[in-house]
Amino acid sequence: MPAPASAPPAVPRWAAALCLAGAATLTWAQSPPPSAVALPATSLPTLALGPGAAQQGAAGLAEAVGAALALAVRHVQTPAGARLEVEPGQLDPRLKLAACSQVEPYLPTHSRLWGRTRIGLRCLSGPVRWNVYLPVTVKVWARAVVAAQPLTAGNVIKPSDLGWADVDLAAHPSAAQLDPAPLIGRSLAVHLPYGAAIRADSLRQRQWFAAGEVVSVIARGPGYAVSGSATALSHGIEGQPVRLRTEAGRIITATPTGERRVELEL
Repeated sequence: MPAPASAPPAVPRWAAALCLAGAATLTWAQSPPPSAVALPATSLPTLALGPGAAQQGAAGLAEAVGAALALAVRHVQTPAGARLEVEPGQLDPRLKLAACSQVEPYLPTHSRLWGRTRIGLRCLSGPVRWNVYLPVTVKVWARAVVAAQPLTAGNVIKPSDLGWADVDLAAHPSAAQLDPAPLIGRSLAVHLPYGAAIRADSLRQRQWFAAGEVVSVIARGPGYAVSGSATALSHGIEGQPVRLRTEAGRIITATPTGERRVELEL
């Protein structure tokens, strides 16, 4: 199971300023030492600030970007041993932000810190209250299963078809595969070039049972589970809900989870 990333070191103001200018990416290992941020010092930028706000405003904005990066690192969940990179984008250069003595980073509602995303920055104390969104790219590098040779759609995976490589898990919404064993014998849904990560959507969905078959039903509730049987009214396809008729004649909808087996959350 993925574990929350360790608490990151504070991001120096100059490092955040470099990121704000699009000149750097911050990288953390899962348990980073304070020296994990290793960027050359530079002067603070004054971009995206209104007239007269340059030095104080730039410092406050750089600090806010640093806090936003730390916020991102705290909330990203990574597998053990993964390497996390947070790459900030640039605020729209046409923005004119008034100086602000307190800028708060926050996660927009329903946002996920994975791949291309954004972090909100809002002014809490200043002559003008403003709210902007900082583009962020989150990369999570880990060892994952890849194609050891070009593989065609329909190919039934053999052990010799699989290899290992460092993969950005967050580069695609479909999950990369970290264990080769469950892949053996599966069929590919797409063509994969050499070195491509094998992800969940690379695989053809399995049919666990056919319409008319009697299947085991496990109904789970808070702290308990009840088992029984039912007749499938349609094919049981991996990842797709299926309707079944119980022995008592009741129609239920459950999720196929294995050979002639479904689960139902109560």
